[in-house]
Amino acid sequence: MKLVRFGEKGQEKPGLIDSTGKVRDLSSVIPDLAGEALSPASLTKIAAVDPTSLPLAPEGVRLGSCVARPGNFVAVGLNFADHAAETNNPIPDEPVLFNKAPNCVVGPDDDVMIPKGSLKLDWEVELAFVIGTRARYVEEKDALDHVAGYFICNDVSERHFQIERGGQWAKGKGSETFGPLGPWLVTKDEIPDTSDLAMWLEVNGEKVQNGSTKTMIFRIPFLVHYISQFMVLEPGDVITTGTPPGVGLGFKPPRFLKAGDVMRVGIAGLGVQQQTVVPFQL
Repeated sequence: MKLVRFGEKGQEKPGLIDSTGKVRDLSSVIPDLAGEALSPASLTKIAAVDPTSLPLAPEGVRLGSCVARPGNFVAVGLNFADHAAETNNPIPDEPVLFNKAPNCVVGPDDDVMIPKGSLKLDWEVELAFVIGTRARYVEEKDALDHVAGYFICNDVSERHFQIERGGQWAKGKGSETFGPLGPWLVTKDEIPDTSDLAMWLEVNGEKVQNGSTKTMIFRIPFLVHYISQFMVLEPGDVITTGTPPGVGLGFKPPRFLKAGDVMRVGIAGLGVQQQTVVPFQL
């Protein structure tokens, strides 16, 4: 299934994409795409519904983030061997973890806002997933039982904040609008193998990232296992898994985003996002 959230900001409803590509309103079946609505029992209930029995959403309706505001938004850094190389970092022995602010989540086609004081705004196409079943000290062999589905994340990053302002990476990762998710949450039955998914990102029509999950160092089952040793993952928590090479920081000289730039972001089987960069606004 391809699940979505649609409607104006703050008023999104859950939906699904039918066989003709139209959005159907799921609000009579589940309250939102969050928490227990992402459990195996809930997804089974949704799958049993005849999509043609559900109302159509308005044509051209805005898509919100495909998961409602998560309790945790965990990210994995330097998780692609070729990206680690372009940033002159060694391949990590264990996953590098940091948090993105849960309230940075926005829709897949919403604007990305330049934060106050930004000097080096950057892009990162990433494969993300959402937890459907509580994960606590999970064995790697059982890890995918806790995953509800996959989607695209643009891990928007401010490198000056992240690298040059001291302390933790979180400073450059959690500003408003730094977490576009979607367009769809694709349930894991539709993508049984995530080991070689094409990933790309364009800036103003130029393809700057063109990679694959095949260069991912720590794969999703291990990440669920590993992260669950340090925190309890609850249904609705989002984990984003790292980026292939081609980020602005890796160019020589580096290239960063400015107001008016347009990013298009895609992963095989998970659709396409598009964001316009806009100046800071109160």
